[in-house]
Amino acid sequence: MGKTKRLVFLASGRGSNFSASVEYIRKKKLKVDILALVSDNPDAKALTIAQKFGISTKIIPYHTYTSKVDYHRDLLHQVESYQPDLIIACGYMRILKPDFVQRFQNQIINVHPSLLPAFPGLDSQKQALDYGVKIAGCTVHFVWEGVDTGPIILQKAIAIRPEWTEKELSLAILKEEHKILPLAIQLFCEDKIKIKERKVEILK
Repeated sequence: MGKTKRLVFLASGRGSNFSASVEYIRKKKLKVDILALVSDNPDAKALTIAQKFGISTKIIPYHTYTSKVDYHRDLLHQVESYQPDLIIACGYMRILKPDFVQRFQNQIINVHPSLLPAFPGLDSQKQALDYGVKIAGCTVHFVWEGVDTGPIILQKAIAIRPEWTEKELSLAILKEEHKILPLAIQLFCEDKIKIKERKVEILK
């Protein structure tokens, strides 16, 4: 295995994927250094979770900025200061700007609650139910410019039960997110991911 990978997490909300990922990393004793959890939301539950894990936190409060340009500039500068190998967006509710994505090309991953390229963007579970699909799921992908457009690393499909509400589908998908996001982090940190054009190969 190569050098210890430096990780930064981005989160805006409850932090369940963040928590699942940290627990997995520590259980597997992966060769990583979790540098910080960065949040745009001072009230994010993810911040409390990070503190319980003893992980440094940084709040860049989006609502206090009169200029979105200034917010994204400060976010970039803050994340650059950590010199991360991998940035994990888990429930981060801002679209990363092109200069951020270009600066960390193929070093940012995101978990999304649909089987991309189906149902990108917000309310993916509602989109799936409204469309009447029989199979839903989740995707871990690299973040490229555009919304949920980057190369797909891992996916997990689940069958939709006819009686499920949007909340029930969301919870079922979330359980699978908690499995595939930590695994994708492990694959990256063990140098087992190879990108060719827009396709991801998982190395043995």
